[in-house]
Amino acid sequence: MKKAGKKRPAPEMLDEYDFSKGVRGKYAKRYAEGSNVVVLAPDVAKFFPDSESVNLALRALVDVAKSSVRNAGA
Repeated sequence: MKKAGKKRPAPEMLDEYDFSKGVRGKYAKRYAEGSNVVVLAPDVAKFFPDSESVNLALRALVDVAKSSVRNAGA
């Protein structure tokens, strides 16, 4: 008697996809230069609905840090 084989999940890539003219890494350098992904912890992320709000908060923090350094040296 034959053992039942394990079912394989459906492949993510279908045989019909044609990558014969694709260029590996074509946009990798451009992507790496223009992106800096940071993942926020869920408890922090709930306060920032988008990247603009994160940038505003970080710029404010940088300003506070700069003025703190200036005031410490005076």
